[in-house]
Amino acid sequence: MTAITGTRSGSDGVALATRHWNIPSPRAAIVLVHGVAEHLGRYEHIGAALTDRGFDVRGTDLRGFGKSGGRRAYVENFSQYSTDLIDDIAAAAELGVPVVLLGHSMGGLIASLYAVSNHPQPDLLVLSAPAIDAALPKAKVAMARILVRILPGLTVSNGLDGEQLSRDPTVGERYFADPLVFPKSTIRLGVELIEAMEQARLSLHGITIPTLVIHGGEDTIIDPSFSKPYADLADSTRVVFDGFRHESFNEDGGNMAVSTISDWIDARL
Repeated sequence: MTAITGTRSGSDGVALATRHWNIPSPRAAIVLVHGVAEHLGRYEHIGAALTDRGFDVRGTDLRGFGKSGGRRAYVENFSQYSTDLIDDIAAAAELGVPVVLLGHSMGGLIASLYAVSNHPQPDLLVLSAPAIDAALPKAKVAMARILVRILPGLTVSNGLDGEQLSRDPTVGERYFADPLVFPKSTIRLGVELIEAMEQARLSLHGITIPTLVIHGGEDTIIDPSFSKPYADLADSTRVVFDGFRHESFNEDGGNMAVSTISDWIDARL
């Protein structure tokens, strides 16, 4: 199934690009949140696979990414991402079935923070390689905090290697050939990310909804050890895929990731 695309307004009126894989009589509704630099068009195969399992799937390109408006890779305050999510959660809830919030990497960070916010909550939470920590040199962090005061819009490369994404070399090749991928970040977004990660770590045990975490065992972007604290939550399942790299959805065609998520959701329906 190919997604239906459209646009909606963000919390401050910015135009946000939407993508919806809808089916009649779904068992649950999934709201997808993508990672930094990318967009939901990279999840076309995952949306289709999840609808095959009986789930309605929708999401929005984050502001500043993909086809959404806003300055590229820039956000004044990280909480804007959570605020933009409210309408997606509300639209999914209108279907009258359980709502699942699914975030990958920075999207996992956004979803994790959303789950401890005062916003209307989903019924289930799924996180893929959630970016709640980073192995950043202290000097680099200190420099970013200084630069953000004078050059917040300065863009720097994310420094990713295509081989870090997946064992399938074509994944990295398509990533860097994709005109909608913006493999850079502004200093402002970088600092907001650092502060959001710290907030997520401090508030993690405030998550009370059932949670599934999946992580590639060979992830060199978000170290698998960073997601270990989620295993200590009251109702949490953590699955580490041996040999997988950062994008579990792009390993084995996404089959193992989709099956794991689908089976976990079904067990809670």
